[in-house]
Amino acid sequence: MNQLTTPAAICRKAGAPWEIAELTLDEPRDGEVLIRVVAAGLCHSDEHIRLNSTGGNIRYPIIGGHEGGGVVEAVGPNVTRVAVGDHVACSYIPVCGTCRYCSTGRQGLCDAGLNATTGKFLDGTYRFHSGGEDVGGMCTLGTFSKYIVVNQWSTVKIPDHIPFEIAALVSCGVPTGWGSSVYAAGVRAGETVVIFGAGGVGSNAVQGAAYAGAGILAVIDPVTFKRSNARDLGATDTFSNADDAFEFVREVTRGQLADHAIITVGEIDEEVISQAVRIVGKGGQVTITSAGPGHVNVPSGMLMGYGRRVQGAIFGACNPLYDIPRLLRLYEQGRVKIGELITRRYRLDEVTKGYDDMYAGRNIRGVLLHDD
Repeated sequence: MNQLTTPAAICRKAGAPWEIAELTLDEPRDGEVLIRVVAAGLCHSDEHIRLNSTGGNIRYPIIGGHEGGGVVEAVGPNVTRVAVGDHVACSYIPVCGTCRYCSTGRQGLCDAGLNATTGKFLDGTYRFHSGGEDVGGMCTLGTFSKYIVVNQWSTVKIPDHIPFEIAALVSCGVPTGWGSSVYAAGVRAGETVVIFGAGGVGSNAVQGAAYAGAGILAVIDPVTFKRSNARDLGATDTFSNADDAFEFVREVTRGQLADHAIITVGEIDEEVISQAVRIVGKGGQVTITSAGPGHVNVPSGMLMGYGRRVQGAIFGACNPLYDIPRLLRLYEQGRVKIGELITRRYRLDEVTKGYDDMYAGRNIRGVLLHDD
């Protein structure tokens, strides 16, 4: 089998730093494609994988990166979704089109996404290798590698004129946040919405809630820069802490409280969940998009007695094959801001610096650009 080499940022064990390594990569097999990745987003989820902070079944070594935009360089047999030369956005949840979830309009729950934390292909093999050792890619992608081989189900064809860094952001952060408001929460015109966290996902939850017509759109984030950015994206009010936001919402709604609380913080914990449940009123919904060690530990009376709901959301309950092109159209119409979310750009060997900037609150979204 033919192989090529590719530089990549990998994590060799839980808690180890990102390491730049030269890997070998198999050619695409049946139903698979080779992509030259041009841009990759620096999402917090990749750090959750590096640190194993969510307690998942993670296999190391693993290549980071699940947001990506690039060009199809080669295809294996029986590929029909894309062709050589196509520009694509990666879908971090594959879309097989035929499983129970895809066939009922819930592509973000596709059964083919079962190996997200190991990078193992559905046939039980791997495409990346390092010194004879198999290496997985996050979400069976690994966009922190310049070249990747992926199943065609993980690709969405995009127009050639769309910048690759825009394509990278619609791979995860934009639809996950936007859809958390529009689909998972189901925000409706005039409702009161509170969003916890205004980073790469939360900023797009703000855009989604504004798009859906939220009447009061309050954002909670301790970082001044992020609160200012949230106002630029449609937030009506911003707060540095949940207590101040609660008092504001109670006053402006005359005690009815919020219709929705959407949690998009970088790392969720029990305190944030409790604050979110507290800030929604009768019939209100808490939508959880964040990852982290937090558990839902809420007295049943707070839910049952007031008809409150707690809803989990992955990919913002979006359908990648429909919603990625849809969001790109809204971007071209100026109705969804994407380029404005990119705070800084980094080279592959600056991946750790990019995450340092994220932790320091300096970025809405950092983007890694592979050298040509």
